Amino acid sequence: MATRSAGARRPRPLQPVAPVEAFRRPDPSESRLIAATQSTAATIAQVDGWLLASIAGLCAFGLVMVYSASEALGYAWFQNPGYFFDRQLVWLAIGGVGMLVAAQVDYHRWHQWARPIMASAVGLLLLVLVPHLGTEQLGARRWFSVGPLSFQPSQLATLVAIVFFARWLCDRGPAVRLLSVITKFGILFGAVLVLIVLEHDLGSAIVLAGIGLVLLALSGARWHHLALVVAAMLALGWVAITMEAYRANRLHSFRDPFSDPLNTGFQTVQALYALGSGGFSGVGLGNSIQKYQWLPEAHTDFIFAIIGEELGLIGALALIGGFLALSWRGVRTSLRAPDVFGSVLAGGIIAWVGIQAFVNIAAVTGTVPTTGITLPFISYGGSSLAATLIAMGVLCNISAQGRRHGETRRAHVDRWRGDSRPPHPGDGSRPRAATR
Repeated sequence: MATRSAGARRPRPLQPVAPVEAFRRPDPSESRLIAATQSTAATIAQVDGWLLASIAGLCAFGLVMVYSASEALGYAWFQNPGYFFDRQLVWLAIGGVGMLVAAQVDYHRWHQWARPIMASAVGLLLLVLVPHLGTEQLGARRWFSVGPLSFQPSQLATLVAIVFFARWLCDRGPAVRLLSVITKFGILFGAVLVLIVLEHDLGSAIVLAGIGLVLLALSGARWHHLALVVAAMLALGWVAITMEAYRANRLHSFRDPFSDPLNTGFQTVQALYALGSGGFSGVGLGNSIQKYQWLPEAHTDFIFAIIGEELGLIGALALIGGFLALSWRGVRTSLRAPDVFGSVLAGGIIAWVGIQAFVNIAAVTGTVPTTGITLPFISYGGSSLAATLIAMGVLCNISAQGRRHGETRRAHVDRWRGDSRPPHPGDGSRPRAATR
C-alpha cells in the first residue's frame, strides 16, 4: 500500500479571494446565519447610530451653507434669497424618502436588479445626448429638465454602476484574478466612462474611475492588473483632456492660476482668496464677500471656499472630520457585511462619497485641476443629493444586516452554551496553583 512520503506537503486549503473576507473569522454556521439575516427586513433601529448621525449632520450642515452661499445670488436673479435653499430642501425630502425606502429593501435584491437597472441607466446616458431631450448648460449636455427641476443621469448612473459591477465581480469569484476577466471588466467599465465623458462631465468620470479601482481591489484583483487598469484610465483621461480646449486650459491654469487671474485662473484665484480671508475662525456665518458674485459657482462646486471664508480653518476641518467619520463607519459596514457582495457594494458606495469629497476639496484648494463636481451632501444640486442619499440607504441596510448577523452569531453561541459566560469558571483567568 502506497504511503505518503515524509517530505510531501499537504495541499493548502483554498483561501477566500476577496480581501474583505480576510477580516472575518470562519464559522461553520455561516450559511445558516446569513440565511437567517436575509429572512427579515432590516430596520433603521438596527443601523449603526454613528453612521446615521454622520449622514444627518452633513445634510443639516449642507442646508445651512447652501442658504448662506446662495442668498445673494438668489436675490440678484430671482428676488428671493431662499430660492436655491427651497429647492435644495425639496430634493433633500425626496432623497430622504429614497433613503428610507432603500434602507428597508434587502440589499440582496439589488443583486437581482443589477442588470435591468444598468440597462436603464445606459439608456438615460444615451438619451441625454439627444438634442431637445437633454438640456445644455455651459457647453455641457448632461441634464434632463422637468419644469423648475433638473436631473443629472450621470449621478444615478454612478450608483447603478456600483451595484452592477459589484455583482459582476462577485459572480466571477476567484476568476477575478485572471487577466481575461480584468480585460472584460475594463471594456464594460470603459464604455460607461465614455458615455459620461461625452456629456462633458469629466469630473464624474474621474470619480467613477476611482470607484472602479476600489471595486476591483475589494474583489481580489491582482496588484499588477490594477496597475494596468490605472494606466488605461490615465490614457483615456489624457485623450479626453486633449479632445476639448477648455479642459486643456483648466490644466494649464492649474499649474499657475495667478498667471491669468482674470480669465482661466479666475475661479481658482477667488477661491484661494476666500479661504485665505477666512483665517482660523472665519469672518462669520453669512458674512462672506466672495458669494456676492465674485466667486463663480459659490453655492455648488466651490461651496467649500465659502465654508472656509465664513467658518475659517475650524469649520473646514470640522467638515473634513465629518466626511472622515462617515468614511470610517462605511468601512466598518463593509468589513462586517454578511457576504462578499455586501462588502464590495458597501465599499463602492463609501468610496464614491470619499473620492468625490476629496476631489472637490482638492480642486477648491488648487491641489488638482478644477473638475466641476459637487461636494456630497453640501453643495447645491438636487440629483446629486438624492442619488447620494439613496446610496446611503443601501449602506444603512448593509449595516443593519451586518449588525444583526453579529448578534445572531453571538445568540447562537449563547444558546449552545446556555449563557454568555465561559464554559468553565476558570477560562480566561490565570490558572490556579494545584492543591493537594
